[in-house]
Amino acid sequence: MTATVADGPRLHTGRQAAALGRRAVVRFARQPSSWVPATVFPLLLVAVNSSAMGGVANIPGVVPPGTTFLMFLLPAAIVQGVMFGGINGGSELATDIQGGFFDRLVASPVSRPAILVGRLAGAVAFGVVQAVFFQVVLWPFGADVVGGLPGRIVLVVVAGLLSLGLGSIAAGLAARTGQPEAVQGFFPLVFILLFLSSAFFPVQLMSGWYQRVAELNPLTWMVDGMRVQVLEGFSPGAAAVSIGVCLGICALGMLFATRQLQRRLAVAS
Repeated sequence: MTATVADGPRLHTGRQAAALGRRAVVRFARQPSSWVPATVFPLLLVAVNSSAMGGVANIPGVVPPGTTFLMFLLPAAIVQGVMFGGINGGSELATDIQGGFFDRLVASPVSRPAILVGRLAGAVAFGVVQAVFFQVVLWPFGADVVGGLPGRIVLVVVAGLLSLGLGSIAAGLAARTGQPEAVQGFFPLVFILLFLSSAFFPVQLMSGWYQRVAELNPLTWMVDGMRVQVLEGFSPGAAAVSIGVCLGICALGMLFATRQLQRRLAVAS
């Protein structure tokens, strides 16, 4: 079956986005300084927290019987790794702008949406790989997923969507500033939000303003939905909450990235 004339531009844009996405993945893989911290640091933090606070699992109501605190921390490792990868993707776009590659793309007949989609595709691919990697690496140490294959798929889907959301925000900052340092400066803010959530410690054991902030933090809702899949079993409702939070981040991030890219293109034209 042949494509119609109207399908031509869409197919052309899709091929361009795929090519730029492959470039983003290859470029990322060839720079260990980009992906090693996103892989090693979450594992180290999970190992330290699991060793130091493993006894929390013995408190009634924290984790279900037969589960471990390492299982409790599995979603935190995935989310933390995805944050590294998503923001590094935006930083790479800023590097392209600073180095002149972006201007060459603009001067070529490349579709404008493909520039953004290709870069974000690379971030999503890395987020999916990380979600699988952390599950595989931590599984021999007792970080099983009670939800089985459906629960594992939810963790991967959430990781991919979160990569898209954070990557789009980082890409928007890159288009706005053209400075990798400005994009990297966004990471501490996101990291603080992660620590002000239930990612590394149960909300019910917190107190005061810290507990209140954690309860209202959307990252808590997302992480808790992932944690249900790990500790209790596959739950479509909990999965919907996690995915819904990610979709909200994606919507805001894509709106921001699109507007900033249009602004950058207007300047470059």
